[in-house]
Order: sequence, then structure tokens, then C-alpha cells
Amino acid sequence: MALQLIPATKMTILGFTALAVLLPFALASPSPLIYSRGSNAVPIIDLGYAKYQGVFDSLNNVTNYLGMRYAAPPTGELRFRAPQAPANDDSVVQQADTEPIPCFQAPTGSAPTNPLEAINKRQSATETEDCLFLNTYFPGDTVPDKPLPVLVWIHGGGYIAGDAAQFTGSDIMTEAHNEIVLVIIQYRLGLFGFLPGSEVKEDGDLNAGLLDQDFALRWVRSHISKFGGDPTKVTIWGESAGAGSVLQHIVAQDGQTSPQLFRGAMTSSTFLPSQYLYNDTIPESLYSEVVAQTNCTSTADSLACLRSVDANTLGTVNSNINLGGFFGTFLFVPVIDGSFIRQRPIESLKQGKVNGKALLSITNTNEGNIFVNQADPMNASIYASTLFPKFGPQQAEQTAQLYADLGTPLVQNNLIMGDSIFICPTFYLLSAFPKSSWKGQFAIPPAIHGEDLTYYFTSQGTPSFNNTQFLQAFQGGFLAFVVSQNPNDKIVPTITPSWELYSEANTEILFNQTVGNEPDVQVTPIPNGQLSRCNFWESVGALTGQ
Repeated sequence: MALQLIPATKMTILGFTALAVLLPFALASPSPLIYSRGSNAVPIIDLGYAKYQGVFDSLNNVTNYLGMRYAAPPTGELRFRAPQAPANDDSVVQQADTEPIPCFQAPTGSAPTNPLEAINKRQSATETEDCLFLNTYFPGDTVPDKPLPVLVWIHGGGYIAGDAAQFTGSDIMTEAHNEIVLVIIQYRLGLFGFLPGSEVKEDGDLNAGLLDQDFALRWVRSHISKFGGDPTKVTIWGESAGAGSVLQHIVAQDGQTSPQLFRGAMTSSTFLPSQYLYNDTIPESLYSEVVAQTNCTSTADSLACLRSVDANTLGTVNSNINLGGFFGTFLFVPVIDGSFIRQRPIESLKQGKVNGKALLSITNTNEGNIFVNQADPMNASIYASTLFPKFGPQQAEQTAQLYADLGTPLVQNNLIMGDSIFICPTFYLLSAFPKSSWKGQFAIPPAIHGEDLTYYFTSQGTPSFNNTQFLQAFQGGFLAFVVSQNPNDKIVPTITPSWELYSEANTEILFNQTVGNEPDVQVTPIPNGQLSRCNFWESVGALTGQ
């Protein structure tokens, strides 16, 4: 799947331009739904296993259903297992007016080298193992009569952090002019959601966090029509590890997920770290480290012992191990499990084994910078072999030669991280949808990873370039895609030029600003040097674990 290089003469003429879930959900009936209203006039939605009443946000004209349970508490014997259907609890109406408590969180790796090391400290936060909840939003104060397209947001955070409460659903609803139904989900993180190893394969379920997401998507398929959503018009979207999760669902079950859970996919800063086979030496060493730090080493059944460990104790171990990771890296991430994720993601993409029909992807110009120690850059070959422990001298030297002319050691480190983990995986995704994928680049300075979030969720803070025309253009492509699967079908007019398919000429829409602080939104060719570097990273994918 070598990426096509466009000759310079052509560039000058470019214009503007799963796992079988144990209790599968059925597709909701298209017949009219009946719901009741409580004393506050907000509809009471009967999910079969529970009744929820939301809260109406009159300022934004959006009805919110916050903190609805979609799976049973993954505690006790259900720890490290696939999610299960929630128990029946429909005797009373539950008020869905409070954001769910986050899943257990962990910090990013901060060590100068890549061995595991225990640091007995943990950030103080309100977290819980019983965290499989989601939020749903529909326009107006009554369930829409006409089924609307559905957007499911998957939060980022390196698979070790993040939660639903970070994101204000009314931001997206307003930007979409209330033409969609929105769902924001939570899923297990860190070792709770991504404990690897053969013991988990034998008596548990690998990639539990991904299975949570899959379970939530099946919940959407079964129940979203009760909130006015069309279960046949679902788009999934995420940023960072959320975008990485989108990639995982695209390649899940080698593209044979049944029933299909989404038609469109959007990624903002696709995150694809090393994804090893579940029983590789590196995942097995992580499992052993968890066992050692919980005093489960001497037990006959180490996984049973881990299930008996207090959740807060396990949360501390989760933080300790993650802190010991190499600077800017994340240790508990998806693995190749043989069932849900059957092979390296790059291989599935090369073979066209994908779920979904269309893709819109955005990357930021300087994706790698925040994951590199800016005060202590390394020689490029040393940095590459530290980032990817399976590299030999040949691959390390090839990397050094590839980046030698691109700047200082720090610039090279930044580019190696950004290219290998974020930008190149995005191009592999785009190539897997040759007739229905679009690419964009967010370049507003400093254009670092995560900088685009405040442009989608403006309640998080004022965007650094708070220009109405720019915001409408940048947001508009995503929301148009949710509605029609084409970013050119604008909900409202914007300054964005015609957005060409990525495959037509290797172009993207560049979202930037001029020196005079005016929007600069234009079609631009992907540099051949970028595509050449991505071809290299694809060629060493077996060693990077991608």
C-alpha cells in the first residue's frame, strides 16, 4: 500500500479544492416510539432495562440524557471481561441529569528511558471502576419526529485518561444546527481496559476497553431511535486515542463486524502506538509487572488474584506503571487479540478489510511535539530505537538518514513521533477508502496535538484563533459529513473550497490563518517527502507493532 507520490508538475495545477457480543442488541424497530413525560415535561425514555428522564437545556434548545448506564458494572468477576448487559432496573424513573463519574485514570509516561519503574504516587481524583455510562443529546424539548443522523464521540487520552464530562454536547449540537443526535461514551482505561497477556486471553477478554466501545455502539443501534436518531446513519468520531479507537473499529474483525455499526468514520489526530500480539514479550512483561505490584506473583491463579484486588489499589498500580513508561508514551493500549483485532491494523487497511463506507480525517501540523522531551532531545537513531524497542541497528540508522536533513535533533524527534504514531497512520486509513475519504490539516499555531479540541468543543476554552468564519469552516466539514457523508454538502455556507477526495490528487484542505489574522482555508498538495516517510514507516510496521 505504498502511498502515491504526485509529481511536482501535477501539483502546480491543483485548484482550491467484532467480537460476537455475548448479548447482542437488535436493530430498533422503525415504528413510532412511545414515551411519557414526567413533571418537568422532559420525555421519559424506556430502554427496557431502565427508564431515564433527561433535562432540557433551554439556552441551547437541547435535551440532555446524562449518565445512562449501557453495561453492567465491570467489577468483581466481570473485571477484565467483555461488557455485559445491565441488570433490569426499570421499576423507577432515573434522572439522567448528572455527568457520569470517570473511569480510573493514569498519567502519561515520564521516564527518560523505556523500562517499567514503580513510582508510588497517584493523582487524586474521583474515579470509579463502575463507569460504563454514556450521554445522549437530541434537539428541542421533544423526541424528533424525523429520524436524524447520529454522531458518536469517543474521547481521547492515550487509552489511560479521559471521560464524557470533558465534552459539552451542546457545543456540537449547536454547530450542527440541531440536525443530529449526539452520543458521548465512556470506556475502561489503562490496565482496567487494556490488560494484555496470555492469562487474560485464557480467562478473560483482551481489549476490554474496545469491547466497551463496541457494546456502546450496539446500544446505539438498539436504542438511539428512542431519542430520535437513525440507527442506519451512525458516524463515529474521536480525537487522539478516540481517533485511534475509530481506527480499531474500522479494522475490527477484519472488516466483517455484523451488523455494521456505523456508516461513516472521522478521525482527529489518529493515534496508533505499538500494538503487539497479546502474548508478545512486551505485553507479557506488562502483565507480570501488574502481578508483581499487586503481590499476586505467588498465587496459583494470578488473574483471579487481580480480580480480588481492591480497585483503588489497582488504580495506584495503574498510575505507577504508566508513569514509568518512556517520555510521552502510553503502556496500556490495544493489542492484537486474535478475535476482535485479528492482525496488525496496517495489514487490515492494506488489504481493504474495513468496516464503514466513508472517512474524514484531520491531523495537526505538529502532532509529535508534546510527546517529546523538549529539554532533552536524542540522536534520531537512539530516539527511534527507544520509541520502538524491536528496532535493530539497521532500522534505527534508516530512520536517522530519513530525518537527517529536516532540522535539529529536537525537530527530528518531534517529526519521528508525529509521523510514526499520528500522521502516517492517518494516510494508511485514507488509502483504505480510495473512493470516499477526505483529508484536512489543522495548522493554526502552535498546531500541536489536541489544539483543535477547543475548535470543536468551544466550552473547553476560547480557541486561539477565535474567528467566526474560520470556526464555521473548520467545524462545518465535520458536521456536514455526519449528515451526508460528504464534507462538501454544507449545512450552512462556509469559506471552505471544494474538498477533493484524497485519492484524486493527494491533496488536503489546510486550515490556517494569515499573518493579518484572517482565515486561510485552501486546498494544498501533500508533500512528497511526507508520503515517502510514511512509506518507510509502513515498511517497518512489523517491528513498530502497527
